Amino acid sequence: MPGEAVTLQLGHYSGCVGAHWWGLQAAALRSAPEPAELRAAALLRFGRGAGGTESPTPRLVALELKGGVGSLRADGAGTEPPVSWDGAVADYRERPGGGCAPRDSGNCRGDAAGDGKGNPGAAGPGSQDTPSIRLWSDFLNVPLHPKSVYVIRQYLHDGDCGCLEAFGQGESLLQDPACAEELEDRLHFYVEECDYLQGFQVLCDLHNGFSGVGAKVTELLHDEYSRKGILSWGLTPVLSAVGDPQTSFYRLMNTALGIAHLSRHSSLFCPLSLSGSLGIKPQPPVTFPYIKYEASLNYHSSAILAAALDTLTVPYRLCSSQGSMMHFADSLTFSGRKVVAARAALPFPALAGSSLPDTLSGQQQEMPWKLLSSWREQKGSCCFAQSVVLRGICQEKPSSSCLGQPQSPLHSCESSEQVLQQFLHTQFPGAFSTCHVLQQPCDTRPPFPQFFSPLLSRRGFLQDKAQAFSSAGVESIPVLAALQSCPGLHSLLSGLCQQLQAPPARRCSSSCMAGLEQDDFQEALEELRTLAQCYQTDFGADGSEDEADSD
Repeated sequence: MPGEAVTLQLGHYSGCVGAHWWGLQAAALRSAPEPAELRAAALLRFGRGAGGTESPTPRLVALELKGGVGSLRADGAGTEPPVSWDGAVADYRERPGGGCAPRDSGNCRGDAAGDGKGNPGAAGPGSQDTPSIRLWSDFLNVPLHPKSVYVIRQYLHDGDCGCLEAFGQGESLLQDPACAEELEDRLHFYVEECDYLQGFQVLCDLHNGFSGVGAKVTELLHDEYSRKGILSWGLTPVLSAVGDPQTSFYRLMNTALGIAHLSRHSSLFCPLSLSGSLGIKPQPPVTFPYIKYEASLNYHSSAILAAALDTLTVPYRLCSSQGSMMHFADSLTFSGRKVVAARAALPFPALAGSSLPDTLSGQQQEMPWKLLSSWREQKGSCCFAQSVVLRGICQEKPSSSCLGQPQSPLHSCESSEQVLQQFLHTQFPGAFSTCHVLQQPCDTRPPFPQFFSPLLSRRGFLQDKAQAFSSAGVESIPVLAALQSCPGLHSLLSGLCQQLQAPPARRCSSSCMAGLEQDDFQEALEELRTLAQCYQTDFGADGSEDEADSD
């Protein structure tokens, strides 16, 4: 049976996604069916607290900047002395009535709104309390171990200066022996207590200097744990359509260099964002038919990505799984295609009471999921390989077919997995597809934001007419998510290269290098070009060069 994974969160937006993700793990523990489908121990460590109660905590190392931990300890959990695991758990949540640390040091908003000084502006739909949510610690609802949070004090989370802006700055942090030793100490603490370590999950900000931190962290993991899986997720908040040109070029360089380096040292790399583009001119954010989210709120966008991530990572967390993280990555990244794309339907549109064959038969024209990896999608579906997970549907009772009406081929399948596999074979002929179907839905109770359409029931199924929400709101939703190796990634990767080679970028690059050698920059660009070529096809599904992500 596959063993445990250690998770690293590198950067503030990664902290936002992580805070929601750990909340989903805690909720899944409370609502898990019998027998359990997912192994909580894959991500969580268990011990006894001071009162004798079982205290699960994330197997996590989170790197954050000064001022970015908010309601965690004011001096940062990174200053805790080394602690051996003896059952005690440090709880960094706010205490009821106990007050908060100062919140003027940063916010949990995206780049698309706010003034950059922590002023939250208007709250989004269904988010009455969001103006007070500025940092990921404001909605973290699980206890963390003292080894989890390491505060980098050389840079500030938010401010006019002293920020971690450039890839080269992030790389140099891990070249500091003290910082590298602290990171390795925390990693060894978690690794040594694992019965069988299957690998590492790296959540890394792509748009700022943490992309350079991620490059060095994955290099360290690759060198020390070469036979373990390293799954890296490059995270970017929804980006502003207007901004300083210099800042935009910084972000473009960080993104391109981050993808090149993280994919080099990882078993698999996936960019995750609700921005329509990672290029110089961001496109409108991804929309979902049954979610009314405020794109400018990191609290909102990170919740959507966390729900997708929780579903995408199911294959190596299943109780029934025989494959590890490394096997999972190998099934998607053959022929040099180390970068994959993510798609998700949140929620998956289904009527209450419909069987899985009935539900999928109604989706024959077009898949209901949205691309979460930021490029302009071309028409037509094609992929080389994919891993698909559908959750929260199969517990519904089958609906009866009309008398004398022939059923679809999906109705003749013997298991839920066969139904989904048959459906994928029809939608993506010739692709290597693996699939899993879970009974357990995605839990969406607070602190998950209540930004759902009134057309959804309490369990996230579609209704004929809008209903007034009860105080409980939408407690769970069915989710369909996929990781795909597909031709469209050529547009993303080649588009980034084109923009960095354009005359304005060349003029700006010298001032944006910030500790990065020109030869290293050119080598990374060549890596991106080589990666892009792996996704080219003869039938044009990836679009022409003119259709690349040149915005």
